[in-house]
Amino acid sequence: MSTDVAADTSVIKALRSIRMPQTQRNREFGLLLFATVISGGALTLVQLGALGAIDPMILAIGGGLAALAFALHIVLRVVARGADPFVLPIATLLTGLGIAMIYRIDIAKSYTGWTAYSTKQLAWTAISLAGAIATVILLRNYRVLFRYTYIFGLTGIVLLLLPLVPGLRVDDANAAVWVSLGGFISFQPGEIAKLCLAIFFAGYLVRTRESLASVGTRFLGITWPRMRELGPVLVVWVISLAIIVFQRDLGTGTLIFGMFVAMLYVATGKTSWVLIGLGLVLAGAVVATQVLSYVHGRFINWLFLFDPKQVDPEGAGYQPMQGLFGLAHGGLVGTGWGQGRPAVTPLAQSDYIITSLGEEIGLIGLFAILCLYMVFVSRGIRIGLAGQDDFGKLLATGLSFTIALQVFIMVGGVTRVIPLTGLTTPFLAAGGSSLVANWLIVALLLRISDAVRSQPRMVIG
Repeated sequence: MSTDVAADTSVIKALRSIRMPQTQRNREFGLLLFATVISGGALTLVQLGALGAIDPMILAIGGGLAALAFALHIVLRVVARGADPFVLPIATLLTGLGIAMIYRIDIAKSYTGWTAYSTKQLAWTAISLAGAIATVILLRNYRVLFRYTYIFGLTGIVLLLLPLVPGLRVDDANAAVWVSLGGFISFQPGEIAKLCLAIFFAGYLVRTRESLASVGTRFLGITWPRMRELGPVLVVWVISLAIIVFQRDLGTGTLIFGMFVAMLYVATGKTSWVLIGLGLVLAGAVVATQVLSYVHGRFINWLFLFDPKQVDPEGAGYQPMQGLFGLAHGGLVGTGWGQGRPAVTPLAQSDYIITSLGEEIGLIGLFAILCLYMVFVSRGIRIGLAGQDDFGKLLATGLSFTIALQVFIMVGGVTRVIPLTGLTTPFLAAGGSSLVANWLIVALLLRISDAVRSQPRMVIG
């Protein structure tokens, strides 16, 4: 009997050694090579289109970042062979296209050295990739995060409150979301807070989902929760409103509440939670529009942008108008890298990078970028749904939905589908803290996907 058990164990080990992970990593290598070639080609075309010559220095720096991406690939071959093969190449390609567009805007504005946004973005990309590599190496078992659920929740709230602390806050006429460390480094703690809160939400919902899903009052064909279960939703809603009121940050408040409602739905499967969430969003929007002047102004810009009696075309309406004109100028195929005028739009490298890309690579190019986001999010959701533990399922789904919601808010904002908020487009837009947070999401998804593929499956038959 013991001999049979030993033989079965040997067979299992042999099967594990020849399973798909190596094929997955080879597929990832090919896709990553394709991503780096496209990114390098975009940088080259920007230089040829805007300068008429090639600067080997910027290409060398881009090559160094490609080396870091391949370093992460090598790390995955060693410590996470079962990780999803699409997540890393897509993130690399989006980051590379963003750097190319930011560099093109720097050329138009004659920014060089450390004053150039592309230089800072290159530095932050290196930091982000290094952070992702460290996370993949050090976080061997993502389930460890479940032990510190409430610590992550407290950390997330503290990070959200940091911009209100005197001495740390960076004065900004638009929103109080930046903090300064020693006067040299400025970052948005809200970007890291969303990761901490995603871990907290996942851990909290794992502990409480039974009561959230099974207890309530049946009304209009829907089971509505009791007040004790509804309390956490109201708390998150109040926190979101507080961010909008005190920090003037409409985007982060909307993002956090939307992430929580999405994870709540995945945890319980109850449509009532989605309806309650949408109702609270609408109620908050109505109240904020009537009470907060800056929110009211954004709604006016959204609804009456081309009405000069409502919106000043040289004032509040200038930026969104220029962005739409840039998209129109790009048309279907775009003007070509380096051939447009994206720098005419204020904050073209950050808030309006989608319109900048749309002008130079056209509607077809934008659709390709949106397809990359769609594949990235679908792989993340697939990772979550394939998981066997509830914490990993909720965390992967929540992180993926965060990326999807950010893209929808930003693309919808600049195209006037919804009012514009102050978020950044993931991976593309200039912004160090946002880039670091998004690459940490990549690292967590890679870790979770490796654990999902490595888990033994029960065979019945």
